[in-house]
This record gives sequence, structure tokens and C-alpha cells, in this order.
Amino acid sequence: MFEEEPHADGAAVVAAAGEALQALCQELNLDEGSAAEALDDFTAIRGNYSLEGEVMHWLACSLYVACRKSIIPTVGKGIMEGNCVSLTRILRSAKLSLIQFFSKMKKWMDMSNLPQEFRERIERLERNFEVSTVIFKKFEPIFLDIFQNPYEELPKLPRSRKQRRIPCSVKDLFNFCWTLFVYTKGNFRMIGDDLVNSYHLLLCCLDLIFANAIMCPNRRDLLNPSFKGLPSDFHTADFRASEEPLCIIAVLCELHDGLLVEAKGIKEHYFKPYISKLFDRKILKGECLLDLSSFTDNSKAVNKEYEEYVLTVGDFDERIFLGADAEEEIGTPRKFTRDTPLGKLTAQANVEYNLQQHFEKKRTFAPSTPLTGRRYLREKEAIITPVASATQSVSRLQSTVAGLKNAPSEQLINIFE
Repeated sequence: MFEEEPHADGAAVVAAAGEALQALCQELNLDEGSAAEALDDFTAIRGNYSLEGEVMHWLACSLYVACRKSIIPTVGKGIMEGNCVSLTRILRSAKLSLIQFFSKMKKWMDMSNLPQEFRERIERLERNFEVSTVIFKKFEPIFLDIFQNPYEELPKLPRSRKQRRIPCSVKDLFNFCWTLFVYTKGNFRMIGDDLVNSYHLLLCCLDLIFANAIMCPNRRDLLNPSFKGLPSDFHTADFRASEEPLCIIAVLCELHDGLLVEAKGIKEHYFKPYISKLFDRKILKGECLLDLSSFTDNSKAVNKEYEEYVLTVGDFDERIFLGADAEEEIGTPRKFTRDTPLGKLTAQANVEYNLQQHFEKKRTFAPSTPLTGRRYLREKEAIITPVASATQSVSRLQSTVAGLKNAPSEQLINIFE
């Protein structure tokens, strides 16, 4: 797989790599031990293999492995992996995209002969990334269905510290909803790398934000008046008085390819108890999350908790989807033509393109046929989205087992006997 190469200028290359690694570690405020281990590993690998591409990218892989080996004792929370530096920060400083990282890391693991446990960690990380990127593609259109368009909003005017707080904007709400989702998802490993469960968890987050928006009379301006889930009297009714918050899970499942039974199960058994814990820990406060007095504190608290989670686990920061540089941090930037109207380009549009590029490489193509001469055949169901395909599979399974008892049949017992 890898080509051996004699190194006439090995000392100069290693010296330059050491300087680059030192600069990278200074930027990340890393300890000397991790830097030395990363340089030793890089030097050993380069002595046996030809490393194509930028040296800094291979150094980032070596540094990530060295950081993951580091374990820091903490007060009250056990241990912390990763020298308090997330993968996202390493990649950002090294100017290496996530898609490029996974490609290079697989080669690095083979060259370094890393243990199976570490390989499984990278596989989970990539799987989680793939799930999140598909979910983010679904998030924006569903958000726009429920709420106002954040891209049509006027920019906020600068204000002094003495000025009173201003209400959250639709863009603030967009960012808060996604951050709450990725933070909640990260605390349930069985959900994080499962597409169907993650999608239904997203619907639960949107349902919660909707319920809070309609609960506050002065925050209903955030809602899209064309949303089909709005009650006819939403302008005048007092939803604070009702015992249970207004639920739109059924509407979202109907409009956006969800499974109602699965979504309700996620909401009742995972999401609601977890949100209650966040209120108990004072991370979330207020009768309404979007109140003028509550939203800023709630948003800061959720972001702070998520940052601690990323540092503790050493994972990538999924808030990169929200940034203006999302396309560079995720993968190869989209190539636009001169005829493309600039006004229609958003970071999310670029992300969609990059996701498509990444997932196309991972598809199982049909073999080439000598009769047609075509190298690849198109997939028959290319128009079906990953979420729709996954939820349809679960739905078919549910219909197959409908009516069956939750116990082995007599025939199965006889077979085992």
C-alpha cells in the first residue's frame, strides 16, 4: 500500500517538521511530552514510508494519536482525554479538513500498526460525522418550515454593555437548537452513530424549541405563519396555562419522513428525562427558554457544557456546520461557475455538496459491464434520502413483526432443543 523511499535529506525534513510541530503545539498550548512523542512517531514513519502531501497534515495525524494517549486526572469528573484540545482545533490549526483527516488517518493507522481499539475509535468518529452531516442536511429545511428564515433577517445593531438585552434572533435560535441537539446526542452513545435515532432526536429538539416559542406571546414572531403544525388560535391562545406543552412530533413525522412510534419513544425515554436533568443542574433556566431574561444564559450554558464534552471525549466539534467556513473545515470547497448567483450561496449549500461528494465515495457501486462499457451504473433509488431510506427500513421491520408475541415460538424452541 505504501511505497518505501530513501531519504537523502531526511535530517532537514525532520528538522523542518519539528519546527512546524512546535509552532502547531504552541498555537494549541500543548505540552512538550505530546509534541515529542508526535515528532518521534512522524520520524519513524517517514523513515519507512513515503508520505505524500503536506507534512503538516501528517503531523496533525501523529499529534492526534499522541494526544489521545494522554490521560489527565480531573476533579469530580474522573479522567480527561486529549490534553484539553479537541480534534477540531488540531485540524483547524493544521488546515486539514475532516474528510481529508479520515483518509490520512486510515493510512497512518496502517503504517503505525495502531491497536484495534484505536481503529474502532476512528470508525465510530467517522460514523458519527457521517450521521451528523446527513442530519444537518435535514435540519435546515425543517427549521425553515417551522420558523422564520434566519438568512432574511436584518443584522443586529451594535450596542453597549449598559444597554438592555435584546430578544434572540432567528439565527440565534437556529444555532441554539443545533447545539442543544449535538450536546444531547453526545450523551447517548447508542443514538450518536445511529441515523434513525439521531434524526428522531433532532425532531424532539425542534419540538421543544417550537413549544417554547409558542408559549411566549412575545416570541411567536419567530414562527413561520405558514407552518402546518400551528393551531388556528395560536395568535390569541395562552399556551402557558396548559398542563402539557404543545407537541408537534406527529406533524413533523408526517411532513418529514419520521416514524411516530420511534420519535415518541426517543422523546419519552431519552429526551424529556435528559432535559429535566439540565433544568435540575441549572444549565437550562426559566419558564420559557426563549424569554428575554433566559435565552442568553441558556445559550451560553449549553455551549459551555458542549465545549467541556468535546474536550473530555476528544471528539470533533459539530458546531462547525454552523460556521461561515463550514465547507473548508468539512471537506473540499465547492467549485462555483461564473453564472452562479452569489446571493443564493450559503454555507449550508456548500455543506450539502461536500456531503454528497463524501458519501458518493463510500457507496457500493455495481460492477462495470462489458456490454454497456459504463464503469458505474446509477443507483436505482438515488432520489431517496438516507433518512427516508433508514426510516422506511425500520417501518418495514415493524410491519413484519406486528402481531407477533414477544417470546420464541414452539417451533423455535423445538429447533434449539
